[in-house]
Order: sequence, then structure tokens, then C-alpha cells
Amino acid sequence: MMYILLIAGFILLIKGADYFINGSSNIAKLLRVSPLVIGLTIVAFGTGAPEATVSIIAALEGTADVTIGNVVGSNIMNMSIVIGITAMISQLSVKSSTIKKEIPFTFLASVAFLVLISDRFLQGTSENIITRSDGIILLLFFSIFMYYVIEAARNSRDPVVEDLEGQSGTWGKNIFITVAGLAAIVLGGYLVVESSTDIAISFGMSETLAGLTIVAIGSSLPELITSITAALKKQSEIAIGNIVGSSIFNILFVLGAASLITPLPVDPKIFLDAMVMIALTVLLFRFSRTYSIVGRYEGLTLTVAYVVYLIYIIIRN
Repeated sequence: MMYILLIAGFILLIKGADYFINGSSNIAKLLRVSPLVIGLTIVAFGTGAPEATVSIIAALEGTADVTIGNVVGSNIMNMSIVIGITAMISQLSVKSSTIKKEIPFTFLASVAFLVLISDRFLQGTSENIITRSDGIILLLFFSIFMYYVIEAARNSRDPVVEDLEGQSGTWGKNIFITVAGLAAIVLGGYLVVESSTDIAISFGMSETLAGLTIVAIGSSLPELITSITAALKKQSEIAIGNIVGSSIFNILFVLGAASLITPLPVDPKIFLDAMVMIALTVLLFRFSRTYSIVGRYEGLTLTVAYVVYLIYIIIRN
């Protein structure tokens, strides 16, 4: 049964991503906005929904390590293996606005996170903690990002009025396709994570090791499958926007909302992971500046970087 559920999960992921990209790209056409804007918002927040749900539930249950680890781990996955594998399959074109604004904003969010968890070093307190005040600061940063995206959407609208519904279908149809595709992605990701974990444990792997490897990769499958599908459909803007937007969403909104529910104590081990997250963001920025393309060799470098990091955290834990 676990193998059947695993296969069913992959089918839901692949088909769901296909419908999700078609629907969201058509919505972009109907709104007359750049696909990048849709990638930064609808696609990014949609594929980030599983991580957001896990983190907020973990905060409600008082397991801060899961909340913070999920956000940092997901961003490391996004910046390394998701972009890496996608770029190896089909090189990703990066818009100048992404290089000049969105990736630097991701870097800013990551540095802000590092500063907010450094209470012992910066303030001489007895422990590091993300307080409710820190959560409000993160949510204020998120509101600035949303204001930027809305303004970018308004400024990028196509002034030419055409029969867009005739070309891209009706609003109702595309909204239904997008929501149905997202639901399939979330359900498929859940099935893959649950079934692959049970299979791993049945082969003698510990729950910790299974969580660090299979579950970590499985929980990022929505972003991975969606980005690969977008790249194959020549929608590089959606693929890049998905990763960048999801990373910003994870740090600013998910951690901000979770810390408003309850203050989040910080495990000292997370500092090195946060530095890895920042380093990968800088590396992505450097690769994107090379002819505005993340090519196959850059993708391979990012993928190898994640493999090295994964080996490290397995040994560390």
C-alpha cells in the first residue's frame, strides 16, 4: 500500500503542477501582468502552503525547533537543489528586476532573520529567541515586499486591451484549474512524504535520519515539481519567481506569524544553517548575474552544494 500511495503522490504532484502552471500563467495573461509577479505571489505562496501549515501547527504545539528548522531547511532546499535540478534540466533565464531587487530582498530577509536570532551576541541575553516583537518586524518587512509586488504588477500591466478571455479561457475556469492543481500538489506532497518515510523506516532507517533526508526532500517536492514544470513550459520567470517568492514568504510571513502565536526559542545549531542559507542566496545572485542565466553547470554546483550540506547535517545529528 505504501508503494501505491508513493506512486499516487508522484502522479498528483506532476499532474497538479501541470494544471497549476497552466492556470496561473493564464491568470497572469488575464490580469495583463508579468508571469514573474504571478510566480512571486500565487505560485510561491501556493507551493509554500505545506511548509507554512507545518510551521504554524508546530508553533501551536510548542515545537519551535520544527518551526525554525522547517523554514531554514526549506529555503536551503529551494536555493540549492530545487534551482539546481531545474537549471540542469532547462537553463533558467533571470530578469534584471529579479537580479537587482527580488534576490537582494531575499538576502535582506535572511540577514534580518540572522540578526533577530542573535540575542545572546547582540544584547547579552541568556538565550536566543524570536519574540512577538521580532515577529511583527518580520511581518512589516513582508508587507513592504507585498507593496513592491503590487506596484510591480500595476506598472507591468499591458496597456493593450485584447480579447484575453478568448485566448486564455475564462476567469472561472482558470481559477478552478489553479486551485485544483494546488490541491493536487499539496495532497501529492503529503502522500509522498508519509509513504516514503514509512518505507524508509521499514528498511531500518531511524525516524531522525528519514526526516533529515526523505521528508526534507519530500516537503520541497511541490516547489521542485512546479519549478521543473514551469521551466519545461518555457516559463522561467514563474520558476525563478516561485523559488525567490517562496523563500521570502517562508522567512517573513511564516516565521512572523508563528512567532506571534508563541515566542520561538532558537537552537544554537541553526546559526550555521542560517549562514548556509545566506551563502546560497549570494551564490544564486552571483550565478544570475552571469549573462542573466542560471545554466546547467551552475545548477550542478548548487545541487552538489546541497549534497555536501546534507552529508554534514546527517553526521552532525
